Amino acid sequence: MTQRTDLFEQTADGRLRMNFHTGQWRAWQSTARIVAVLAGTQGGKTCFGPPWLYREIQRAGPGDYMVVAPTFPLLSLKALPEFLRLFKRRLRLGEYTGSPVRKFTFSADGAARTFGFVPETETCVYFGHAQDPDSLESATAKRVWCDEAGQKKFRLGSFHALQRRLSIHEGRMLITTTPYDLGWLKQQIWDPWHAGDTSIEVVRFDSTENPAFPVAEFERARRSLPAWKFDLFYRAIFTRPAGLIYDCFDEGAHLCPRYPIGDKWRRFLGLDFGGVNTVGVFFAQEPGTGRLYAYREYRAGGRTAREHARHLLAGEPGIPYCVGGSKSEGQWRDEFTAAGLPVREPEISDVEVGITRVYGAIKRDEVMVFSDLAGLRAELGSYSRVLDERGEPTKDIEDKSDYHHLDAVRYILGYLKPDIVAGTIGTARPGTPGRSIVSEAPEGVFADGWR
Repeated sequence: MTQRTDLFEQTADGRLRMNFHTGQWRAWQSTARIVAVLAGTQGGKTCFGPPWLYREIQRAGPGDYMVVAPTFPLLSLKALPEFLRLFKRRLRLGEYTGSPVRKFTFSADGAARTFGFVPETETCVYFGHAQDPDSLESATAKRVWCDEAGQKKFRLGSFHALQRRLSIHEGRMLITTTPYDLGWLKQQIWDPWHAGDTSIEVVRFDSTENPAFPVAEFERARRSLPAWKFDLFYRAIFTRPAGLIYDCFDEGAHLCPRYPIGDKWRRFLGLDFGGVNTVGVFFAQEPGTGRLYAYREYRAGGRTAREHARHLLAGEPGIPYCVGGSKSEGQWRDEFTAAGLPVREPEISDVEVGITRVYGAIKRDEVMVFSDLAGLRAELGSYSRVLDERGEPTKDIEDKSDYHHLDAVRYILGYLKPDIVAGTIGTARPGTPGRSIVSEAPEGVFADGWR
């Protein structure tokens, strides 16, 4: 078995010596604004975070910094112990407090040894979790370290919130993670870097880049695991995981760049109601082909139904044909309708039937998505079944309540699919002769071409 070498050690004169392996050294040398270390399990990701952050604190000076993990339990299990190992026990820079706010505060002596003087400004490292993007909005940070950002509970909204927190100082971000799916990490980090975005650098390496990782264990995993799982978790290679529900969605075939949509195109809206977040996905139907283009997404909280309706309709050429909520959410629909946005009840209540209709529309190339719809794309790349102990998909949906964009898509496409033929959407439904939201609305409410 390979002998473990500590990542950092202090020399006789008190200096800190780093024992990086090749992959860590590449990340250490990067000058990119966002550095993403994508590595296999036990490849040396999390332990790289504290020395990187300490160097950046020395460079950026006194102020506030952040360490963010998907959840507080995961933070306490991995990133926080590694951080304290260097900042508290090895370098004795200050003290950590867990309540009422999780933070590490530099002492006067720790600041003096870090900066060469005792600054008037206090230096703190705050610890947060990424399940709730709103919890990250109040800070202004000079640098951020995001650990295990590839996990599902690390929200796209949290990534965007952290970018805003760094904007004043044009601060750098370090991401250390194993890839878990094809969600926002691939779309917002890997894909732009691969396309030539110089503000991002991805450093990827196998588990065996760490000299302490046994080669025999790596080969055992190669022999015994499904190829997708081995590539994700031991090689940090993005691949389609088992259980991905909309595995038919092909970014090469179903994404397109934004372009102007004609005002005469029929518009549709799927709505997912919520007190914390109401989410909407807008579609426009291409004349002649009947193909639907997802062209806009909406997500907001803390608003009344009337306020939501006003923001949803802003910029639209007319009132879109809207379907939303579960069958039990009639009160929401009534309030939106009273606010000027009629919302129809979904035709079906069975989630699996709705998923099947959406899946069929995607597979038949009847749906396209504008490439700048980051929320919808992130969910399409991570919406998955729970896997059993053999790695086989079950009927259960993992973190089902978190996928508001896809719920909205399911409501509207689940309703429209029987009628997705050019020239027929918006006409009377079977069993309700001559009646629909369109036919019963006052003249002029809907955009031209509906009647």
